[in-house]
Amino acid sequence: MAQLRLGFWQRVAVMLVVPVMTALTRKTWLRMSEMPATGPVILVPNHVSHFDPLVVAHYIFRAGRWPRFLGKASVWKVPVIGYLLVKTRQIPVERGSVEAVKSLDTLVEALREGSAVVIYPEGTTTRHPDLWPMRGKTGAARLALLTGAPVVPIANWGAQRIFDPRTNRLRLRRTPVTVTTGRPVDLSRWAGAEPSRAVLEEMTEKIMLDVRDLLGEIRDGEPPALYDRPARRATTPEEAS
Repeated sequence: MAQLRLGFWQRVAVMLVVPVMTALTRKTWLRMSEMPATGPVILVPNHVSHFDPLVVAHYIFRAGRWPRFLGKASVWKVPVIGYLLVKTRQIPVERGSVEAVKSLDTLVEALREGSAVVIYPEGTTTRHPDLWPMRGKTGAARLALLTGAPVVPIANWGAQRIFDPRTNRLRLRRTPVTVTTGRPVDLSRWAGAEPSRAVLEEMTEKIMLDVRDLLGEIRDGEPPALYDRPARRATTPEEAS
């Protein structure tokens, strides 16, 4: 495992987070050797719980990389937490705005610096009743086309027993969690392609299928088809008023 050189605020984050993760989780960490030791990489985990970013971050850190997560910009406005996110070089994104273009530029620059960028392709915790992956959004695919950086799937399971997004139940006791890394997603057929909607959706489908199959390995079950998230119910004029 590579030895990380951490700045002051990164060391502070480690001192805050690692003891909590040690107290709350019993870890099964698999295939850490698949994690690229150096160089730019786009890491794409499944998303089963609001707690799993900490589980995934702990795993990536112990694999010898400093994770730089892409997250909702609103979190950066939370006192103290937002300050730590800035100081530990996490990356905010404003969705549906011109600021999203700036976020993409920041991600490209992070990869050019050789960073390990973490993107949840589903964009939110899965809505599948049994927490299998949903169809993804195209950000990771677009970033891969722009930079040529490898896309590496990560599967995690168990964080939902600490915080279950289906029930909003929090259980603060030591809980088994499993994390594994897969081989880089084979996106060679799209090398040099223009980032059309069709190309990005095909690449995203391939990425999510690799994530799904990796999760199937650690859940020891046959994964279903990628889940189509329910359409939003139309708001009536009465509800909007």
